[in-house]
Amino acid sequence: SHYIMEVSPGGGSKDPEPDAEAQGVLFVVGGTLNLTLEGETHVMEEGGYAFIPAGSSWQVTNAGKAPVCFHWVRKKYEAVAGLESPSAFVLNEQDVKPNAMPDTQGKWATTRFVEPDDLRHDMHVNIVTFQPGGVIPFPETHVMEHGLYVLEGKAAYKLNQDWVEVEAGDYMWLRAFCPQACYAAGPGAFRYLLYKDVNRHAKL
Repeated sequence: SHYIMEVSPGGGSKDPEPDAEAQGVLFVVGGTLNLTLEGETHVMEEGGYAFIPAGSSWQVTNAGKAPVCFHWVRKKYEAVAGLESPSAFVLNEQDVKPNAMPDTQGKWATTRFVEPDDLRHDMHVNIVTFQPGGVIPFPETHVMEHGLYVLEGKAAYKLNQDWVEVEAGDYMWLRAFCPQACYAAGPGAFRYLLYKDVNRHAKL
């Protein structure tokens, strides 16, 4: 599940996650969020990112004078025999260097918060950025489902056989094997928060 949370000053939750099997990612897009994770408090401002493993003890509060807005992605963790569970971490997107796609002159890049070869993780929540004129130059498909929330800018996005104009605030959910392509047609950067499940078999 993917929520957009808005918390007023003085608000929060001492027990936000009722499911001990659910892991989560928090990504702050406005205001300041205090996250207390396993007894340690982290002050998360815009661009703040936290991975919260399943079974963690955590709470959030808004101790500021303005509302805070953040994304909250939840997924039941799929454990694998012989693999440890992933560890919690809190950082800011500014601390992570985007990875440019080959042969794109840096116009298409992904900010990855988890290394792709870390098989402990069964989901990735990344930020994809296209500079003006950047493209996915061919219809690509994936075996996993995708969720895309547009953080900034405008683009033309191909879903199946249709080109759709999307902009900040729009959300797209792509089934497995949905052909997709993109052209960043706006005057500024086009950025979206991307969820995808990884490293596990599809449920039968």
